[in-house]
Amino acid sequence: MEKVLALNVSGLSQKFLKVRDMVLELTAPLNPGDFYVKPNVDHHSVAWHMGHTTWFFEYFVLQPHKKNYEFFRPELEKWFNTGLTYSETFEKKQHSIQYSRPSVEEIIKYRNHVDQHMLDLFENDKDKTKEIEFLINAGINHELNHVERMLNGIKFLLGSNPFKPIYHKFDSGIEPNLKIFKENYLEFDDGIYEIGSKLNNHFSFDNERGQHNVYLDAFQVLDRLVLNGEYLEFMEAGGYEEEDYWTEEGWLYIKQNEINCPLYWENGEESWYEYTLRGYDKLNPYEPLAHISFYEAEAFAKWRGKRLLTEYEWEVACKKLREEIPETANFLEKRKFHPLARVEKTFQFYGDCWEWTSSPMSVYPGYKTTSMPLGKFMRPVAGGQVVRGGSSLSSSEVIRNTCRLGVSPTDRFWMTGLRLAEYI
Repeated sequence: MEKVLALNVSGLSQKFLKVRDMVLELTAPLNPGDFYVKPNVDHHSVAWHMGHTTWFFEYFVLQPHKKNYEFFRPELEKWFNTGLTYSETFEKKQHSIQYSRPSVEEIIKYRNHVDQHMLDLFENDKDKTKEIEFLINAGINHELNHVERMLNGIKFLLGSNPFKPIYHKFDSGIEPNLKIFKENYLEFDDGIYEIGSKLNNHFSFDNERGQHNVYLDAFQVLDRLVLNGEYLEFMEAGGYEEEDYWTEEGWLYIKQNEINCPLYWENGEESWYEYTLRGYDKLNPYEPLAHISFYEAEAFAKWRGKRLLTEYEWEVACKKLREEIPETANFLEKRKFHPLARVEKTFQFYGDCWEWTSSPMSVYPGYKTTSMPLGKFMRPVAGGQVVRGGSSLSSSEVIRNTCRLGVSPTDRFWMTGLRLAEYI
């Protein structure tokens, strides 16, 4: 795929180009048909993600802020703007339809058209780009969020394929030190703690804002993520058959959907196997558990006599133990595309897999809406359960210790696991 190249670019323009080129790199292994199949009714095709993130820059940056800018093809908005009928209303009502147009080639031309105009804005109107820097940063973060959605969609499509195709082959090279997997808990005192982000020079989404104080009782948390092997013990102990471990909603969910293991797990003749983006592998008991619903996380915690963290406990623990993202964190930049067993006593608060919390997503107290014209792209939306920390499919550029994502409790699409906690 043709890339837009630019010489002597730096700062914001370099960040922009890096993300735009990364999308083309990540879609290079796909077959032509992979671009157009939707993973399910709630998630979009690869082609749509590529076009929608381009539309964001065209609609919010170029059209209102670049003199005499003309849309590449105005009718594309009907598909790529989530606020219009084709994307939300029509696609959800007609979810069996798989769109095959515009072609990948035309979407690449669309991306190049927008990228060239963005570069022209960076090079020839520096005062304007400084003025709308927040808007451009929002577009970059928005695209990185869609990259993660896109990769989860690719995994779902390939993992559902009977041939179990390989997306990216790699060897983790990890020889786990079994001593570091012993169950060890870290204690935190009761007290008043500051939560959330405030609008400053660092980008954050609106659902992180409304910085406020909360009181927490003393608690302790597991110093690592829950492992595949530990969850397998839950399964072998009859965890999916014992109603007492489940809430009424969770029990109804697993029975109606005939769920008896995490997504992508399969029971072979001699062992359990797991589909990963590196192919169909024997299940590694020391790798972090992922792709479970909130209900499964909740049931496992109850089986272990523990509970899930609240999102406030997660943020407090993360800030105290790892204020900054360590270089060892397993994010998209590592190109592993899968949670990895820890080799040192890293706390795994960043990367590997998102962590379910017991907190429902809500707007923080004191939140004030941004004046930027981004509508629902920035507006906090209540609903779902909060997950924290990011995954191996997340870019480290969009993850912060205040970052929060609202996910449906039934959703196993995201690379989401858990960490155990209890009150002291």
